[in-house]
Amino acid sequence: MKDILLIFGGILGGLSVLFGAFGAHALKNKFSEELQKSFETGVRYQMYHALIIIISGVIFPFIKTSQQIMGWCFILGVILFSFSIYGLCLSSANNNKWKFLGPITPLGGLLLLIGWILFTINASEIAIYL
Repeated sequence: MKDILLIFGGILGGLSVLFGAFGAHALKNKFSEELQKSFETGVRYQMYHALIIIISGVIFPFIKTSQQIMGWCFILGVILFSFSIYGLCLSSANNNKWKFLGPITPLGGLLLLIGWILFTINASEIAIYL
């Protein structure tokens, strides 16, 4: 599981840099100010969670089920949250909003929240031994 987290963390972090540059430059003239802000939110959350995915892969042994669930919540959460925002922004800019993505964003956010709760629980258990 540690290797999966480190790989996904690296990929998601790198993609957030790519998507951030793409949004700031290639899509700047295509997006309204509101769409630009939404796209940037997706990029920002993706980077934050790429970092916590990498940190989790480094500090946790992943011998507990809660640690594995935490890792998958972060990975799936960032994909559902950020990528649904990207899809909504791109489709809206083309006047063909993919409304089916709307409910996916909060589901991704819920998974991220669960990941953070599990991170806090697992980190507090590790801190006891330090």
